[in-house]
Amino acid sequence: MTSSRPILVIDDDDTLRRLLTEQLKHGGELDPVEAADLKSARALLDAPGARFDAMLLDITLPDGDGRDFCAELRRQGVTMPIIMLTGSDAESDVVRGLDAGANDYVAKPFRVAELLARLRAQLRIFENSEDAIFEIGPYAFRPSAKLLIETARNRRIRLTEKEAAILKYLYRAGQRAVSRQLLLNEVWGYNAAVTTHTLETHIYRLRQKIEINPAKASILLTENGGYRLDPNARVTSEGAA
Repeated sequence: MTSSRPILVIDDDDTLRRLLTEQLKHGGELDPVEAADLKSARALLDAPGARFDAMLLDITLPDGDGRDFCAELRRQGVTMPIIMLTGSDAESDVVRGLDAGANDYVAKPFRVAELLARLRAQLRIFENSEDAIFEIGPYAFRPSAKLLIETARNRRIRLTEKEAAILKYLYRAGQRAVSRQLLLNEVWGYNAAVTTHTLETHIYRLRQKIEINPAKASILLTENGGYRLDPNARVTSEGAA
């Protein structure tokens, strides 16, 4: 079972927003968070430890235009997929939304199943794109390049394919622990020849690369029979968070 992915839903139509939230929650794949206006959305995005994998953004909001907000986020370097929701499908509106940096544009009324399919498609595209950057402790993680960048110390850490896959899956789990067996299955597949010892060896090597003090891990933690990431960890020279 994959972990839930946080999705920010910004729409001032209470009925539609709640309907979308209910549908997004179905199956446990997605974890929607609601905002009825841009002020609330900004507060959610700016909150400590905030993380969203995608955004559904209405154009007409009580305190601004969603297209302007989308353009603002892109100027700030926000790269997550943004799907615009609008009551108009006029070509000029579609073009303006896409020019603002939206990844997709869905006109109301829409079929929820189609919207969810398009959202999942954008998530898959983004995850495998060069634009995908995830913050893990002091590092910017680029999964497609299998690279960790630590700007403060001007370091670039190359990862193996399996190391990158481990970090990617743990990041998607948020701060929930992932069991060794589940992580093993997700990264290596159901291969009877691969044991948890293989995973533990990769975890050991990852810690050697990313922890200042691998014996006192503060980013890649062992917990509840498995592992979890603390993506907000701030390490010191002593390895403390």
